[in-house]
Amino acid sequence: MKKWMSLGISLSLLSACAATAPDAPTAVTQSPPQVMAPLPIVDAAQPLTLKQIMADPDWMGNAPQQPLWSLDGQRVYYWQKEQGSKLSRAFQVDAKGDPQPLAFSDWALAERKTLSPDGTLAAWLYEGNLFVARPGDQPRQLTRDSSAIDQFSFTQDNQLLVRRGNKLFRIDPKSGRTLLHAELVFGQKPDGAKVADTYLAKQQKRLIQYVDNQYKDAAEQTARQTQRRQADASLAPEPFYLNASERLVTLSPSPDGRHILAVVTDKEGSWRKDHDIMPNYLDKKGYVAAQPARARVAEAEVKAHRLVLLDSQNGSVTHISWEGLTGFDEDVLASVKAENAAKRGDTYQSEKALRVITLMQDWGWEQSPIQWSPQGDKLAVMLESQADNKDRWLATVDLAKGSLTTEHRLHDEAWVNYTHNEFGWSRDGQSLYYLSEESGYSHLYLKPLNGKARALTRGEFVVSNLTQSRDGSRFFFKANRHHPGQYEVFSVASDGGELRQETDLKGGLEYRLSPDETQLLLTASSRTKPPELFLQPLGAQPAQLTHTTSQAFLDYPWLAPEVVAIPSTHQAKPVYARIFRPQNDSKKRDGKYPAVIFNHGAGYLQNAHFGWSGYFREFMFHNLLAQQGYVVMDIDYRGSKGYGRDWRTAIYRNMGHSEVEDMLDGIDWMSASLGVDPQRVGTYGGSYGGFLTFMALFTEPERFQAGAALRPVTDWAHYNYGYTSNILNTPDVDPIAYERSSPIEFAQGLQKPLLIMSGVLDDNVFFQDSVRLVQRLIELEKPMFETAIYPVEPHGFRQPSSWLDEYRRIYRLFEENLNPGQETTD
Repeated sequence: MKKWMSLGISLSLLSACAATAPDAPTAVTQSPPQVMAPLPIVDAAQPLTLKQIMADPDWMGNAPQQPLWSLDGQRVYYWQKEQGSKLSRAFQVDAKGDPQPLAFSDWALAERKTLSPDGTLAAWLYEGNLFVARPGDQPRQLTRDSSAIDQFSFTQDNQLLVRRGNKLFRIDPKSGRTLLHAELVFGQKPDGAKVADTYLAKQQKRLIQYVDNQYKDAAEQTARQTQRRQADASLAPEPFYLNASERLVTLSPSPDGRHILAVVTDKEGSWRKDHDIMPNYLDKKGYVAAQPARARVAEAEVKAHRLVLLDSQNGSVTHISWEGLTGFDEDVLASVKAENAAKRGDTYQSEKALRVITLMQDWGWEQSPIQWSPQGDKLAVMLESQADNKDRWLATVDLAKGSLTTEHRLHDEAWVNYTHNEFGWSRDGQSLYYLSEESGYSHLYLKPLNGKARALTRGEFVVSNLTQSRDGSRFFFKANRHHPGQYEVFSVASDGGELRQETDLKGGLEYRLSPDETQLLLTASSRTKPPELFLQPLGAQPAQLTHTTSQAFLDYPWLAPEVVAIPSTHQAKPVYARIFRPQNDSKKRDGKYPAVIFNHGAGYLQNAHFGWSGYFREFMFHNLLAQQGYVVMDIDYRGSKGYGRDWRTAIYRNMGHSEVEDMLDGIDWMSASLGVDPQRVGTYGGSYGGFLTFMALFTEPERFQAGAALRPVTDWAHYNYGYTSNILNTPDVDPIAYERSSPIEFAQGLQKPLLIMSGVLDDNVFFQDSVRLVQRLIELEKPMFETAIYPVEPHGFRQPSSWLDEYRRIYRLFEENLNPGQETTD
């Protein structure tokens, strides 16, 4: 099936114990294999330098990526970036822990596979072509074409249904025989026997025998062709004709091949406008190249999906109505619209109307929002209200009537999460399982058809990454049951009961269950060690399979940050943060330390955890600052991931304010607990973290002495639709939310030194964001800001020289403003 992917960072987390020596997942390790020894960059006996830690990260080693089991469960495949290159290579490793590179001809083995209903055959796509194999056998290539396959699925008799464009083919894996199963044509069905409904056409037929005979011949030909198709299986089936103004989004055939759910949308409309371009001033041809860029939330066009049920047996086409969805026509934004109308001096009259509904597009799952039952006789879909983001429906489709029945409605007055939406059928096809945040945390539920749902997990923790056992008796999942920053693998019986903890690594991890369901493939890390692959039999200890981290990195005595819970003055739950304590008193003045608060990006992301952070350069920078006598706080402000629904939605219609409140609580805690001087605090961050740097300096200028905003959002009306409309609705509906959440509206509050740094080729947060704010600050006559531009950089910088330049400026900013009078060193 086609993957429904998204934005997001999938790194994991662990347990809270301060240490200056590296900590690691508890494991029984095997002898490390021979790996390419990188050039040592750091000396364990010497303090860190910016040039060392901002160098090409190849020196650290390159962690394994996209690990998966072989079909027989005897080995593991993964990808790894090559030293000194942007290219990656596929590897395999067995239980003995001896990684070997795969020959180019075997790279197809390292792709994710789909099993047939009986588990005896696997199929997968590699370079857009279809491969099949039985466990233990060599793979066979079924297609070799430059036109990539869009999606595929198995039938109950182990045939393959493969989509290319608007055509669905049936392929026999044994013989490779390919037959057209169904075709969708967006246009009017040709009918030479039908007389046009005009006076001239009717008159022509009535008066001219030749014309009348043409109509009769066409009618006979159409009837004959219908008879032939019914009697001769060698002929291609008649196409399904759909509206010419529509286009195909995706389709999903039933396991018996009879029914096909087609999802269509309007052909017209685009996420881009002609003016959505990004200039590349350093194009290799020497000119200024105008590169396409995405539309802004202020002008994005949101198109509804429509569901069409096709019957390949009788040729019927049934358009499915949304009326089976509870609340499909509710005005869920009525109070927001009324508030904005009142501000304009108007009144708002609420009315019911059809909402913009689409397939659910989770930003992290590997599954499809269309799921057929294992028996193939039932169909479930997950849908969302795309234009207002307030509802998610899990519905079943009546294949005889073409109607929907709501099995579960998740309504959120703020917005429905764009993760934690996994769902599927029980193995007997009589129940649906799904994740839901309805209790305030993502938990697992099981709902019999026409019955009441029951929770299989409960508590103030987050459940994700579901795996159902083959016999349907258990669910495996990842959860932070013991601590918000510590994730382990658990399982629970499908009929309920106590949770069974499967891992105890107290570090970051992801997992994949082995084909025989006796082992876990773990991607595990700690606060000071990047991810490696581990193999753990259920009920036993893990063994390390890979050793990809360089010895130079492992030998350095990295400071492991403490994970602390900071009391909040604004809500009952504490604010979690990573703390890097100063390693000397060189920056102390009057017995107090300077401090830097780092604000992570993405908003909805967790960084105060016990695993390896995706912000590895920042981790090393914070080590450098601690070595030089700074306290560093890496804070999971409200809106961050891992703390439940209320924490996530605390920023609804009011971004940048609760987060800054949490930062202020952090300053007060550091002042009381760590001896920090509250008048010597700076802050920095990138993307969402850059946005928060602006909000901190603009709205609380007395509490922050300096700030650095990297690739920052300055005006949410200029950011994208998919992210921003969740939190702030849209500018035309809710201008109040945008005006109280956008830094450019508060720029007059700047009083302390500000550094703005942006990549010119940033196609996520446009360079224009910084340009507009700079002009605003100039017009406000604010002299205390500086800018740095990076002509060749996208949102995530790539060139080591850019990283070095960026962090030299950040370091200098803090040295000059938090430690005035001291000589700045690099």
